[in-house]
Amino acid sequence: MNSNSHYKIILKNARKANARLVAVSKTKPVEAILKLYEEGQRLFGENRVQEILKKQDLLPKDIEWHMIGHLQRNKVKYIAPFVAMIHGVDQAKLLQEINKQAARNNRVIDCLLQVHIAKEDTKFGFSDSELIDYLDSGSWKAFQNIRICGLMGMATNTDNEDQIRSEFNSLYKLFQCLKQKYFKSDQAFSERSMGMSGDYKIALESGSTLIRIGSAIFGARN
Repeated sequence: MNSNSHYKIILKNARKANARLVAVSKTKPVEAILKLYEEGQRLFGENRVQEILKKQDLLPKDIEWHMIGHLQRNKVKYIAPFVAMIHGVDQAKLLQEINKQAARNNRVIDCLLQVHIAKEDTKFGFSDSELIDYLDSGSWKAFQNIRICGLMGMATNTDNEDQIRSEFNSLYKLFQCLKQKYFKSDQAFSERSMGMSGDYKIALESGSTLIRIGSAIFGARN
């Protein structure tokens, strides 16, 4: 099966679940992205600032770029002029910096709060209690140039599907709890970014609204 057929199947699965597909183009050449663009894909994700800058410069301007990787505060200024959504907001100071740089560019940037749901130390994110403490503090309400649109999480890299399902379900439950408590009348707070090439089907069953797919579409990374 070629990558084009994989793309169409994944897109169909996403749409059936009312989710959107973020095509993760990291390490892939501009030509590969253009091929998918010609199929109608407009939503692309990168996890390195240097790479997203280079590609944004060379590719059509109606592409919606999502920053999905770990983002350092000192790099926010480079992507603030154009990035549509930042998935991995894993600390309060990063949110503050995004707000500052968005204001400088006269923009409002959509952000997802990253929650550490995996049984691995290598993944970033707030713990449930840290996130609740932060939202309780209310300091985020002063930010005029960001919009908190939901949560993002990465499951443990394991073959144990029950564990993956349980981690995604925990993110969904936390989302519902936060929606009720802090974002009840805020329609923007609606996204659950979870699921990658190996576990996106479980993520869709667990209520994902954004799946981040790279190798299942583009083939193995270089």
